[in-house]
Amino acid sequence: MMKTVKFYTLGCKVNQYDTQEMRERLLQTGFEELEDSRPADLYVINTCTVTQHADAKSLNIIRRVKRENPQARIIVTGCLTELDTDKIKKIDGISLIVKNKEKEDILKHLFFLNPQTRKPANPQTINGISYFKGHTRAFLKIQDGCDNFCSYCKVPLVRGPSRSRKLNEIVREAENLAKNGFKEIVLCGICVGLYGKDLMPQMGVADVIEALEEIGGISRIRLSSIEAADVTEELIEKMSRSKKPCPHLHIPMQSGDNEILRKMNRRYSREDYLGLVKRIKNKISLATITTDVLVGFPAEDESAFKNTVDLVNAAMPLKVHIFPYSRREGTSASNNFRYAINPLIIKERVVRLNAAADITANLCKKQLLGKETEVLVEGRVKENLQFWQGYTGNYIKVIFETKDDLVNRIVRVKLKEITGDCLLGVLS
Repeated sequence: MMKTVKFYTLGCKVNQYDTQEMRERLLQTGFEELEDSRPADLYVINTCTVTQHADAKSLNIIRRVKRENPQARIIVTGCLTELDTDKIKKIDGISLIVKNKEKEDILKHLFFLNPQTRKPANPQTINGISYFKGHTRAFLKIQDGCDNFCSYCKVPLVRGPSRSRKLNEIVREAENLAKNGFKEIVLCGICVGLYGKDLMPQMGVADVIEALEEIGGISRIRLSSIEAADVTEELIEKMSRSKKPCPHLHIPMQSGDNEILRKMNRRYSREDYLGLVKRIKNKISLATITTDVLVGFPAEDESAFKNTVDLVNAAMPLKVHIFPYSRREGTSASNNFRYAINPLIIKERVVRLNAAADITANLCKKQLLGKETEVLVEGRVKENLQFWQGYTGNYIKVIFETKDDLVNRIVRVKLKEITGDCLLGVLS
């Protein structure tokens, strides 16, 4: 009988949420989760396929766990299983391949593998999670799937169309998380801004925030990521007049060139993006923006790349996540071989964009120096155990010194100076 399990998760916050949901189901049956070098009886690998690197990493983990315990049962799930089962099946020893939509039925698959697995004594009556392992902030999935079909992106092909969870189910889950001590809820989805468009009556992200604001114990509500075209005036207004929504939005930019944006099938122009950022910062006090940029999209010439750097400089994001273009089979951009950019040019552009992003990050942080702000404490600084670290509402990492154990507490900190990618502060 299988008794121990290890989980491996690659990719986005939605995948991390899905793993937590599977974890809770399996631990209900009496499994012990291992996190050390001991081999496990069962491995659950939640894969990602957003880039070629993600594919390779997922496959490497499968091979590694098979070497760790050749007799183990291995369940492979996640986005790589949707269109690339042939790649997975080439690896000997896979027990089950579970598609994304079947993750919620992980126990059914487990009983198929081992009919003697103990049934959970008190199974959860609804889908969802009650805690989030290893985090002081709990991710809460409100939506799955995407309808946008950006020309470079494989995600709609492997996650399917947008599907929203019912609001009362989201509220019940948030209440459970609050009862278990989670002060910050991060609303996540494959395309969060599409939330509610498939429900009757229709609703939006602002409605979710309004419902969760009423839950005692929740001090912060954060959005994981939202597309520029989905940031409504209603949402901006809600964030500006309410205390619980965090003054931080992650809004993917991808490019600052209008022609490249058109070829990417993005639904905005550089002017739209910059105008939106200005409205957010004018309306929401001390709001910060983080973003994603894709470098080396087919036909991105030097002029188009410079437009991206210019837009980054103008929008002044706190953080830029930079991704080199990765050809994904099945996407409309995957056929543009003759427009492919030399990998050496892409690497050089990534370096240049990183330099610009470092400057805008420091400018954002300088605006907060001398101010007092609230920090949700996540734990000690590993390099110096006298210091603690956490994040402000606008998603700036702060470290400060104290002898007290303040983990999962929200404390007021005065911000003194920039140190690396953090702000150094003192308790107020």
